[in-house]
Amino acid sequence: MVTIIQRENPLLREIAKTVPLKDIKSSRIETLIKKMIVALESQDDGVAIAAPQINESLRVFVVSHKVFEITKKHKDKVGKNMICINPVITKISKDRKTLEEGCLSVRYLYGKVSRAHKVSITAYDETGKEFKIGASGLLAQIFQHEIDHLDGILFIDKAKNVQEIIPEHIATQK
Repeated sequence: MVTIIQRENPLLREIAKTVPLKDIKSSRIETLIKKMIVALESQDDGVAIAAPQINESLRVFVVSHKVFEITKKHKDKVGKNMICINPVITKISKDRKTLEEGCLSVRYLYGKVSRAHKVSITAYDETGKEFKIGASGLLAQIFQHEIDHLDGILFIDKAKNVQEIIPEHIATQK
């Protein structure tokens, strides 16, 4: 079991360190990615996770394969997790949407966040290959949320109408 740290942990407020390109294929980064995937898959409602959320201050995030199955976009990614190392937003639309957001490190708080409807990022995959991808809707929201994590920003810093919504299966355990 990999622990997902919560909002009280000061590491979540740090700017994560860039992964040196020579280290991308290292066993340390490979192990980190595996731990991130285990943590993400342990959460039914998780769609992505950033390295700081498992107590590693590095510029890495993973988007769950579930996202590509839900959105039916990027068909080449269906069934695969997307690994983004050293991601940078290269384009961002002026058109904004206000959407519901939550976070695995800010458990059971949800709020409305205004995000760009479309973004493009450049990042490296787990093999060290650089890639560029444009996204809209849910994937664009995820890219912005996860890059915020890498910059020490939590969604609650931007959210309006934040409220606690505890899932029934957890509420009944209390």
